[in-house]
Amino acid sequence: QAQLVESGGGLVQAGGSLRLSCVASENIFSINDMGWYRQAPGKQRELVATITAGGTTNYADSVKGRFTISRDNAKNRVYLQMNSLKPEDTAVYYCNADRIGYYIDSRPVYGMDYWGKGTLVTVSS
Repeated sequence: QAQLVESGGGLVQAGGSLRLSCVASENIFSINDMGWYRQAPGKQRELVATITAGGTTNYADSVKGRFTISRDNAKNRVYLQMNSLKPEDTAVYYCNADRIGYYIDSRPVYGMDYWGKGTLVTVSS
């Protein structure tokens, strides 16, 4: 079963930067769209940014100009560079992959809609 693991969260002062990373488990041969979502306390999960396998990006209006999503297809990784952080960016950030192709006993299989367990980002004022 394919898995996603996030890292890079932490505590940062307003105006600071953090870089989140998400890696997919081994034996993967393809990943379609990947993205970052976040969920603040008492709020619904919301889209932050997405990136296609070809590199086309999409951002929430609230993070445009401050966050940058990128990916390394060879390493099955997606990144989120967060600059000029604000207290309202405080949330648990989740990595998502909408379709992953991987091998089980050398057989190719596909799964849909994978999520990591999340990494906490706290921005102090």
